[in-house]
Amino acid sequence: MIDISIAHSPDSDDAFMFYGLATNKIRVPGYRFSHTLCDIETLNRRAQNEAFFDVSAISFHAYPYVQDNYTLMGCGGSVGEGYGPMVVSSRALTLEDLGRIKVAVPGELTTAFLALKTFNPAIQTETVPFDQIIPSILAGKFEAGLIIHEGQLTYSSSGLNKVIDLGVWWRETTGLVLPLGGNAIRRSLGPDKHKIISKALRDSIQHALDHREQALEYAMQFARDLDTSLANRFVSMYVNERTLDYGADGREAIRKLLQLGHERGVIPIAPKVDFVD
Repeated sequence: MIDISIAHSPDSDDAFMFYGLATNKIRVPGYRFSHTLCDIETLNRRAQNEAFFDVSAISFHAYPYVQDNYTLMGCGGSVGEGYGPMVVSSRALTLEDLGRIKVAVPGELTTAFLALKTFNPAIQTETVPFDQIIPSILAGKFEAGLIIHEGQLTYSSSGLNKVIDLGVWWRETTGLVLPLGGNAIRRSLGPDKHKIISKALRDSIQHALDHREQALEYAMQFARDLDTSLANRFVSMYVNERTLDYGADGREAIRKLLQLGHERGVIPIAPKVDFVD
């Protein structure tokens, strides 16, 4: 039996796409999959140590730092189709105001951070756990914060204002989707295992899309502060046909974002993006 360790974030969209594998609805003869759930910034850091996981969800921003040991899987990614991480604030702020305050961010290896610093490298930031950003703004610790995950759907109910949606900015700037997170697989596993594991993940995603009600019920246990309707909306945003296959323009968007981040000095390592299918 070949044991494959998989790590992903404890979020409803990741739980939805891994539903088939995690509940053994999808089985692969001779393979056993173990699942570890961990916040995305921790996974970004751990992926820099190849010993942790065979397959790991990572922010695309983290990829250049792990590209020697990992390659990207052609499925399992999340992209924003004209939407994405947002800067929200306790009072109405202009884009110029962002250059004069400190913005709470969910981690310096998140793609949200990369997009923000690509938008304006001069913005000052401080890292706060992603689920504490909105509470920190409400408590007056920060005037603004960069929100990811479910906060994109719940910030207004907390009385916060949207300053900028980076997915909208990216679409207007490049005409492309905003690639946020994907799955990386250890290069040392080799092409045969890459193919088998990639098919297993793609089958898991397809199973969830085909059995949406059951998969959503499973994912609800990870849906922080969302009712079923909002959780379904959130999952639809980030698990869809693009998750089965980025498409040529989706892959172009990944390369474009990382290259632009490198050119603007956010990423010190020249990105070399490749995929296994």
